[in-house]
Amino acid sequence: MADKIIFTGTTHVKGGAEGYARSTNGILDIQLPQPHPAAENLFAAAWSACFIGAVELAASQKKIKLPASPEADTTIDVLMNDGGFFLRARLDVQVPGIDPVVARELIDVAHSICPYSKAVAGNIDIELNLV
Repeated sequence: MADKIIFTGTTHVKGGAEGYARSTNGILDIQLPQPHPAAENLFAAAWSACFIGAVELAASQKKIKLPASPEADTTIDVLMNDGGFFLRARLDVQVPGIDPVVARELIDVAHSICPYSKAVAGNIDIELNLV
């Protein structure tokens, strides 16, 4: 069976002093004058949004009703060493109203579901915290 596309996001980005990012569907329209650390903030926002959806899906698969929406604070660090630049990530995830043992399980399952987590697995250091 062929892969089924469920969503496609396309964004045009221009660099320089007049830089910007605009999605073709109009949802994203942000000024990005250089130098600007927007890439890390945008990546953190996208990964967080995906991860929250994955937590909700994991809860649904386990027949767990979430009393409140999960939340995440995601930090993306850009580091440099002799080999060049690389990333490190920390996701501080809240699953309000859920027993911490169950919440931790949902976070771990979400990490295996989320396409962003899969994309960076083994490529960057990732810290997942239940807060």
